[in-house]
Amino acid sequence: MKTHRLSAITGVLAGFCFGHATAANDVDRWQYEVTPYLLIAGLDGTTGVQGFTTDVDASFSDIIDNLDMGFMGLFTARKGPWVFGLEGVYIDIGNESSSPVSGPGGFLSGNGTLEVSSSMYIAQGTVGYLLLDYGKTKLEGFGALRYTRMDVSMDATIQFDEPKPFGGEASQGDSENWVDAVVGLHVLYPVSDSATLSGYFDIGGGGSDLTYQFMAGVNWEFSKGYTAKLGYRHLYWDYEDAGFVWDITAKGPYLGLGFSF
Repeated sequence: MKTHRLSAITGVLAGFCFGHATAANDVDRWQYEVTPYLLIAGLDGTTGVQGFTTDVDASFSDIIDNLDMGFMGLFTARKGPWVFGLEGVYIDIGNESSSPVSGPGGFLSGNGTLEVSSSMYIAQGTVGYLLLDYGKTKLEGFGALRYTRMDVSMDATIQFDEPKPFGGEASQGDSENWVDAVVGLHVLYPVSDSATLSGYFDIGGGGSDLTYQFMAGVNWEFSKGYTAKLGYRHLYWDYEDAGFVWDITAKGPYLGLGFSF
């Protein structure tokens, strides 16, 4: 159940999946921000279902060509040193082909076509606290729970080369969901009255054996209440359970627009 299409799904959603807060404000009142995101990401790694795996190498154009529907958004609420975040992602991707293919246990290898349709849902709740406010530099620490669900249906036509030539067709589907706990740091450094540099890193696991991400970018408040966000994001999952494999990296530039009130 691992294919370019699956990786494509992850790449897009990864970009939206994990929002990053804007600079903390000293005013002791509630402040809110809604931010839709776009991640111009490609995916690479390995994905699979029911013991069949395939390598993934999907560019952003591959993802867009097969994207049926997608939504990503982040909501944050701040008061004093505290910040609370809630992020949601939904991605639905149509059929895409992938090869080569390995059979159960890696004992078979060959060329084939896997037509896969996939949907991904991600929800993350975050609680953060301002750890350091020294000069211009602000450092926030946070903890989060990230829920991931993947639904996949697959139609495969495979011609195996080893141990001897044979082939066949198969149709199957699978779904997996898991929760990861992550911790991380977020540093902010204003370079002007309207522009702030932002750096972010998190790491964790639970459902996944390992997941981590890092981000570097700039937030530009070009008008009161409106902030453009531009940077680079790298996100990794290592998940495997009962023949379902998701060992994928999504990385690329991101673009967002924050509306604060």
